[in-house]
Amino acid sequence: MAAPDVAKFLHLVAALAWMGGMLFMIAVLRPSLAQLDGPSRLKVVAAVLSRFLPIVGIGIAVIAVTGAWLFAQADARPYGWRAMAGLGGVMMLIAGHLAFAPYRRLKRAVAAQDWPVAASAAAQVTRLAQVNLGLGTVAIAAVMLWH
Repeated sequence: MAAPDVAKFLHLVAALAWMGGMLFMIAVLRPSLAQLDGPSRLKVVAAVLSRFLPIVGIGIAVIAVTGAWLFAQADARPYGWRAMAGLGGVMMLIAGHLAFAPYRRLKRAVAAQDWPVAASAAAQVTRLAQVNLGLGTVAIAAVMLWH
């Protein structure tokens, strides 16, 4: 297996883990949590994010390194690749903001049992994840369809 194939594989696995995790949280976990009372729901969201965000961080590092390497190695850089790189950069910034602002507020608010602040932070996390899932979908479409 050639190095570009390994890099593409790692890039794809990292993107699938990140996007799949966001889809799971938005489409499956969040609606399922409606069965719980507010404080319990917010505790679960904070606990899930405490496990998911390190995976996202590793995924972002893998995506950035493999993406930069593949981009540098390519003879041609189609517009779809450029769009994917730009959208991926925006997604990484959003993920960083999500981890260092609303998630931190959520974690602190849950620890303090400040449920209105926790609910507001959780709602912001959801909105940012929805935006990132949309951007990721557009990035995939760009790289697949825009040659």
